[in-house]
Amino acid sequence: MRRDPLELPFAPPSNAIVWHVPAAASDAATLARWRAGVGPPVVTEPASAQSSAADSVTIASWNTALGAADIPGFVGTLPNPVAPIVLLLQEVVRGGPEVPGRLPPATGFGRRHGGASLGPAFREIEAVARGLGFGVYYVPSMRNGPPSSSDEDRGNAILSNLPLTELMAVELPFERQRRVAIAATIAGHTTAGAPWRLRIVCAHLDNIGSAKRLYVGSEYGRTRQARGLLTLVAGTEPTILAGDFNTWFGFNDLAYIELSRAFPETRVADRRRTFHGMLRLDHVFYRLASGWHAEFRRAAKRFGSDHYPMLGTVRFR
Repeated sequence: MRRDPLELPFAPPSNAIVWHVPAAASDAATLARWRAGVGPPVVTEPASAQSSAADSVTIASWNTALGAADIPGFVGTLPNPVAPIVLLLQEVVRGGPEVPGRLPPATGFGRRHGGASLGPAFREIEAVARGLGFGVYYVPSMRNGPPSSSDEDRGNAILSNLPLTELMAVELPFERQRRVAIAATIAGHTTAGAPWRLRIVCAHLDNIGSAKRLYVGSEYGRTRQARGLLTLVAGTEPTILAGDFNTWFGFNDLAYIELSRAFPETRVADRRRTFHGMLRLDHVFYRLASGWHAEFRRAAKRFGSDHYPMLGTVRFR
């Protein structure tokens, strides 16, 4: 992986994102074709930032099924919805004129799924964030169908009622579709005045390998993507890495094994399956400062998605 400004025509504040891309020339050429089909990232501030004096933060990771998930309904079930909250969301959809309607030849894009085709059930990510009063950091991974069928792109988003700083986007090694992991930092101090700082990373790995690789279950392709991401999130900084890792083989999946080795403090308190109750695809990994504590469990309901949210709390005291 290497740092790259990408020379994208983004307006402030989304031009402050630090980009990292695969160093392999073959990856770079393919990713450029897929990048041409999406609109710019979205970066907004919370309507009224939560106080940074907090002894804990609630964190959820959730594949929102391309706009079908009831994110406000889920947030409304949290024990203290006005406390510091961070949502690490995968498969969110953004629609509108920001998404290019005319594409260069050979532009890559995903097949259209969800989005406005869901009808009244569709929840566009910018509208969701505004309704909650949260800030949003969204980076599209791919266009959601050709211009003839939609004006949408889709990818990962971080929603929070705390300000998000030190934004980073990571184009993962290309397997079947363009995937962009995103990271940000939240910070504050405890009620006793001790400062805290936490890096949060949202990722979504490929679920199927490319036809030319013929990897059964795409396990090796996912592992390649996980290794690329780990070159940028390994270290000692307190970090939450969460998302839909598409681990078809659950806790025995090579991608999961690689990631868990890099986050040895992670303790799995809930081993239930997260995709329709059939597969364990969603995980939360963490590295904490001394004296901190974290625990994550699967939520009781899917709230309209095909995935259950992973929900937990990081306590700073």
